[in-house]
Amino acid sequence: MTRPLLTYYGDDFTGSTDVMEALATNGIETVLFLQQADETLLGQFPDARAFGLAGTSRSETPDWMDSHLPGAFQWLKRFDAELCHYKVCSTFDSAPHVGSIGRAIEIGRDVFGARTIPLIVGAPQIRRYTAFGHLFAAYQGRVYRIDRHPVMSRHPVTPMAEADVLAHLAHQTALSGSSIDNVALLGNPDIPEADILLIDVDDAVTQAAAGDLLWNRLRRSSPFVCGSSGVEYALVHALRAAGEIGERPTYSPAGSVRQMSVVSGSVSPTTERQIRHALANGFEGVALDAVKLAADEAETVRAIEEGLAILSRGGSPLIYSALGPSADKGAALAACDGARHRIGKALGRINRALVERAKLTRTVIAGGDTSSHALTEMGVAALTLKMPLPQTPGSPLCTAHGASTPNLQVALKGGQVGHDDYFSMIRSGSPD
Repeated sequence: MTRPLLTYYGDDFTGSTDVMEALATNGIETVLFLQQADETLLGQFPDARAFGLAGTSRSETPDWMDSHLPGAFQWLKRFDAELCHYKVCSTFDSAPHVGSIGRAIEIGRDVFGARTIPLIVGAPQIRRYTAFGHLFAAYQGRVYRIDRHPVMSRHPVTPMAEADVLAHLAHQTALSGSSIDNVALLGNPDIPEADILLIDVDDAVTQAAAGDLLWNRLRRSSPFVCGSSGVEYALVHALRAAGEIGERPTYSPAGSVRQMSVVSGSVSPTTERQIRHALANGFEGVALDAVKLAADEAETVRAIEEGLAILSRGGSPLIYSALGPSADKGAALAACDGARHRIGKALGRINRALVERAKLTRTVIAGGDTSSHALTEMGVAALTLKMPLPQTPGSPLCTAHGASTPNLQVALKGGQVGHDDYFSMIRSGSPD
């Protein structure tokens, strides 16, 4: 096997497909595994030049990370790739007690023996920007500082109250931090002495410069890197200049399907608009009680029965545990340990039943944390890119490998991702 260019661990499943899309659309054949693959499964992808491992650390505690991340990183290290990337959400939402990016960096630094860990968060392709160390993100056509973002500043689990990326990280780790800002980056910047090195990206020029810095100056001494899919979008500039990759491949539309299923655990207003649009355009809704779903198998059984009834009459079921932020039952769920994880798993069992019994060939799971737990319940071993969505990067249609239903296609959609017609667009199988 040719030495891979990159391996990565995604801290949730939607973010993991985001990286796969960024790489594959730029000519780097990529496979995303849902668990550590054995030699038989690896052998199915002899031409891959990037391997990902989808995880759930975004919704896990530091103790969980201490138990699970060292083994995951060791498994990725065995590929001897040029770089290994710990992929985090481009909104950087995290906290000392859950999804701690600081703790993950500490573990990766130890496993890979790196002195300085580069950190790239900005990704203009998905309208995320860092300037002078501060993070900005778009919402509904406007760009906000992340601590003033209408959604992320009010995230139900990890609200962002700090836009200074290194200041935010300082609550999660004692490692030192420094930065190369978006102005200094355009010169020939010195490399600061620090444990974590934030590299700003706020446009195409700084993105190319960040990729050049990472590939040509930091790679050999820093084989472990942290950040959003902005890492991959930056790297492809340098990889193409180095002759490692050629022209971008083309992808054909996947084509429409008559029926598909959607399950959603997202409380995002973006997903709320998408659900409302879908219900007005041919999907049939099944509203669930999130608290009951987390605690009572009867709610899961009801969802399966109602979903199958919709499918039997030729419809497409859209099963959701919340319709926007006003429907979030955060306080009640917080009082019950592990409730949000159980919601994701229950939605996965619901979706598996619908897909298998109705022999569906396409499905969508909405919600970053939801996707991580739901897809695990569906028996999928690996994903590859089927159809990118250039107008909404980060939420591609994927081919599922190892699923009990042949030729299954899956799209994983983060809460903030996609236009209002996202579900209809996936059903039509056209990126236009």
